Amino acid sequence: MPETPSPSHSPSLPLPVPPTLPLADCHWLARWLGHPELRILDASWYMPASGRDGRREYAAAHIPGAIFADIDWLSDTSAPYPHTLPSPEVLGRELGQLGVGSDYMIVVYDGSSSHFSAPRLWYMIRSLGHERVAVLNGGLPRWKAAGFPLSSEIESLKPTVFMPRSDSHAWRNLRDMRANLGTQHEQVVDARSHSRFTAEEAEPRAGVRGGHIPGACNVHYASLTTADGTFKSPAELRAQFESEGLNLAAPITCSCGSGVTACTVALGLTLAGARQVAIYDGSWTEWGSQPDTAVETGTSKKRSKTASE
Repeated sequence: MPETPSPSHSPSLPLPVPPTLPLADCHWLARWLGHPELRILDASWYMPASGRDGRREYAAAHIPGAIFADIDWLSDTSAPYPHTLPSPEVLGRELGQLGVGSDYMIVVYDGSSSHFSAPRLWYMIRSLGHERVAVLNGGLPRWKAAGFPLSSEIESLKPTVFMPRSDSHAWRNLRDMRANLGTQHEQVVDARSHSRFTAEEAEPRAGVRGGHIPGACNVHYASLTTADGTFKSPAELRAQFESEGLNLAAPITCSCGSGVTACTVALGLTLAGARQVAIYDGSWTEWGSQPDTAVETGTSKKRSKTASE
């Protein structure tokens, strides 16, 4: 296992915000590795069918100084749907228990090739009013490919205080989504694969119907990255979203299977310049399991932009 190099900076130097925020480049992170104002979170989580275990992979090899942040542990475990957002107070307390305080610059990553779960934790932290949080562009695969060091030391940090400031505009619930069917005030984008969106492929969770929310468009989260796992340029992302009929100047709500990869699309939208982005937390697991929610199947018609948007 490569040894962690000595920091190439003085710990007394203030930690700058990554110039690519809300992304952090691997070279930026390597430059500031070990800085006392920096917290690195490994938020790797995978679908059960993948055969991967984020915690076990973290124990084998992770970015030096990173702590494992289990997004299931950081969720409301009493809720009926997976990964449900806890209250701001509970989330803030649990982050503090991990050693993550309100004064730190936070970098989140995962071990997937296309930013599968790290954006979920990025969005959760950002919705607490914490702006100094970034996703490592390309994640652990990019870090490894660049030849930067790895560690197998299990990190444990002293608990601290994270003071949350809740953003009530960041999340949508079932009631909001039902109301939006009538108003069409917010565009809806679904991050699942095309075959799940159209109901050609069965949902992986029992009791959940196939299809999508009426009027939603489909942008698979993995289509937002390049061959090396980094995000496409802002211009490329804008063109991709607009080709699906999305108006980036109007409100957009992101959905997926259980609220995880919806946050990858939310990050892509943010990079593309959208500023009114929300997450439907229950996502398709909640919507598709209701007996009375409207469901569309097949390929949706692209939304046409209007002057009022």
